[in-house]
Amino acid sequence: MAKINLSKIRNIGIMAHIDAGKTTVSERILFYSGKTHKIGEVHDGEAQMDWMAQERERGITITSAATSAEWQDHQIALIDTPGHVDFTVEVERSLRVLDGAIALFCAVGGVQPQSEKVWHQSEKYNVPKIAFVNKMDRVGADFLGVVDQIEKVLGANVVPVVVPIGKEDSFSGVIDLVIMKAVYYDDETMGQEYHEEEIPADLQEEAKKWRANLVEKCAEQDDELLEKFLEEGDFSESEIWSILRKATIDRRVVSVYCGSAFKNKGIQRLLDGVVKCLPSPDEIAPIICEKGGGELKPNDDAPLSALAFKIMSDKHMGKLTYVRIYSGVLKSGATVYNSTREKNQRVGRMLRMHANRQENLDEAHSGDIVAVIGLSETKTGDTLCLKDNPVYLEAIEFPAPVISISIAPDTQADSEKLSEALNRLADEDPTFMVSYDHETNETIISGMGELHLEIIVDRLKREFRVAAQVGRPEVAYRETATRTIEGEYKHVKQSGGRGQYGHVVLILEPLDPGQGFDFVNKIKGGRIPAEFIPSVQKGIVKAMQTGPYAGYPVVDMRVTLEDGSYHDVDSSDFAFQEAGRAGFKELFMKSNPQLLEPLMSVEAVTPEDYMGPVSSSICQRRGRIESMDSQGENKVVRGMVPLSEMFGYSNTLRTFTQGRATFSMHFEHYEAVPFSIAEEIVTKRREENKIR
Repeated sequence: MAKINLSKIRNIGIMAHIDAGKTTVSERILFYSGKTHKIGEVHDGEAQMDWMAQERERGITITSAATSAEWQDHQIALIDTPGHVDFTVEVERSLRVLDGAIALFCAVGGVQPQSEKVWHQSEKYNVPKIAFVNKMDRVGADFLGVVDQIEKVLGANVVPVVVPIGKEDSFSGVIDLVIMKAVYYDDETMGQEYHEEEIPADLQEEAKKWRANLVEKCAEQDDELLEKFLEEGDFSESEIWSILRKATIDRRVVSVYCGSAFKNKGIQRLLDGVVKCLPSPDEIAPIICEKGGGELKPNDDAPLSALAFKIMSDKHMGKLTYVRIYSGVLKSGATVYNSTREKNQRVGRMLRMHANRQENLDEAHSGDIVAVIGLSETKTGDTLCLKDNPVYLEAIEFPAPVISISIAPDTQADSEKLSEALNRLADEDPTFMVSYDHETNETIISGMGELHLEIIVDRLKREFRVAAQVGRPEVAYRETATRTIEGEYKHVKQSGGRGQYGHVVLILEPLDPGQGFDFVNKIKGGRIPAEFIPSVQKGIVKAMQTGPYAGYPVVDMRVTLEDGSYHDVDSSDFAFQEAGRAGFKELFMKSNPQLLEPLMSVEAVTPEDYMGPVSSSICQRRGRIESMDSQGENKVVRGMVPLSEMFGYSNTLRTFTQGRATFSMHFEHYEAVPFSIAEEIVTKRREENKIR
């Protein structure tokens, strides 16, 4: 395939709250760019970007789909990311490799919890953004209200580039503030054809006001042009785009567009914004390597460096690895070096993906995002490079799972198939984990929420033909200490011949939430030989994995090895591991241990008639109401609720609001479980695991 000029490439994603219209916008982009000749609708289960059976049935995006389109001589690689918080991993890894993003907002819902979360995720990766206010045809649409929210809630310097003509049923087009024309879309051609007219007299004043705002915001961004602004009070079209482009790439402004993707209005202007404002691969800051390579800039003549950011299982092609190439050229059939795992890998076929369809490539260049077949040992976050020029790109961080269920095959014959299927799914999704509980002899699967695990089980049945029984959901509780404690432990065993001797003096102290584990070695004068210090730490870590209080992992602790002693003959690695393990368990139970539970930030959107019952339902689940606001004709109730109380809430909410209320939730932090409830959980857990 011929190489494309880097300046003509845009690697972008669409990010938003669930149901803001991301997939519908993606479908329109494909349609207007000529990639498809028929628009697929989410509500009909025909959206091309939602190609999984589960996505089509539920009308939501579950896995980020990659596709490519062309607009004004530019190649746009587009990733449609999920809006549901259970699939936040898809957003995280997509933002890690994208150069720019479209932040999508519902004209009625405005800045919603997940749109706020993904915005902050994009800020973590310094991703330049433009904004699109969708659903301007909906009752309660408020373009300026959403613009104000983006500015106040997200702290963005927003610059409307278009303003709507009408709203709700009367929404008919936009005023382009750069060329100062009214743009109307032709319903008969599904918006493909549009015409520009002079701005209607009744909108002239409003248009001039927002044009002045656009020009002033541009003047603030460029000292050289500020003088011209002060003299003439205006800029040319090319000057405006030049300023907006530079300021967007520097993340100093966010230009705002609007429209109705479902009614085929406003998408072409949005595509213009992608091309004119968002960066090409050679305009973003160089990628800094963790080791080797220094700064990476897109250059085909440089050694290869690429990041595997997504794994997918395809029943026809096997394992697909999505790769972003930062430098060099990747060729089909070439051998590459996985520096993360220190293994050589052979590139089989290379594909440019169009949702779940593809075209074969012989080679891919700097700045490209492609799918590769054949990288069997490669996992999400791995670096691919050349063995004689190894580089190590920063890995992608993923949140820990918060909910678990047990799973077992229906028949013994399915046992091996289940194990293989679970491992393949865990390869795809770093927030999905599989473990085996030796105490209960159960396979445990863990994920980000009920829907996440529900989709996993559904995929097992459909894709892998494995029928499985699942246990009830289990919350990922944690244990921690509440006071500092010091003590010693001697592991001494003598049974003829060489014995075992390990003696440690430990100090346990609690850390602030989120601080993790800190091991401090204060041994002086060889009281414990240096080779046994790691053994003590290993024993402590082992004890923390299955906490002494209720068998849950211990978090946020500092353990100091203060003193100890050893025996010339009887001391060993094993003896000091046991001393560390048993000493920690004994002391931990004297430190007033506390059970912690995941607390979820919950937002329920409801008609005013049901506001009382919705608020009560949150309080009944040990929740606390944080705020109550208005959102168009609806009311929004925000609260903090323990995850253990939220199971089945969607059905409950649907029942008492006649299906008119919706809710979303995401993990906020861990918090102490009330004593009476903690005792009940601990007692039950000890009975289950025979912890005495």
